[in-house]
Amino acid sequence: MPDRTITLQIRRQASPDAPATWETFEVPYYQGMNVISAMRDIALDPVTKDGKATTPISYDSNCLEEVCGSCAMRINGKVRMACSALVDKLEQPIKVEPLSKFPLVRDLQVDRSVLFENLKRVKAWVPVDGTYDLGAGPRQFPKAQEEMYPVSRCMSCCCCMEACPQFNDKTNFVGAATIAQVKLFNDHPTGSGLKEDRLHALMGDGGIQECGYAQLCVEVCPKDIPLTTAISEVGKDVMKQAIKDIFQR
Repeated sequence: MPDRTITLQIRRQASPDAPATWETFEVPYYQGMNVISAMRDIALDPVTKDGKATTPISYDSNCLEEVCGSCAMRINGKVRMACSALVDKLEQPIKVEPLSKFPLVRDLQVDRSVLFENLKRVKAWVPVDGTYDLGAGPRQFPKAQEEMYPVSRCMSCCCCMEACPQFNDKTNFVGAATIAQVKLFNDHPTGSGLKEDRLHALMGDGGIQECGYAQLCVEVCPKDIPLTTAISEVGKDVMKQAIKDIFQR
């Protein structure tokens, strides 16, 4: 027997319509282990703490170094990345649940496609006219690049959307991640060509006016993106665009 074990309580659900159950697992401890490595150990021997054979936990993960954003889940009641959630810093038993504001697929897997639909809605891309060589892009001052870099670190983990009280099926709020990407592309010399389209997209249902400025998004963001600053600055641009539209009628 190992000198120390880790206990996890994991919320299981075989399908979106199946009843939710809780299963408790005990795995050997080793230095530096995280929640993902604990679930990988469960997959090697999927037996609950009371000796009942079960199935491996279904979850999303990829890079294991807090870059891809796929392993976001609720751990001990807080949304965070499972790859950077070290068990040494977590109270036991470690309670693991799926994100609550996205359609469930199975166990800890959820469908986060709403974020990508929102990004398409605000045209979060740099337009390229054709596939031919366009030459060098516009130059940017280092100061502008430094200001844009923190916003560019978004990894689409959806932690900000999970924590946001305004992001739900009643408001259709696009969430902080989408608004921050509007700022990123509107501040880009090439991306700014679609600036008005993006601002207009944030004027409608679920747009920036739905933000209650609870600031929970910036608290849970694993990449420390200045989300509230981005929301504030995009909000000003939306208001300016709305006033501009009035005088252009």
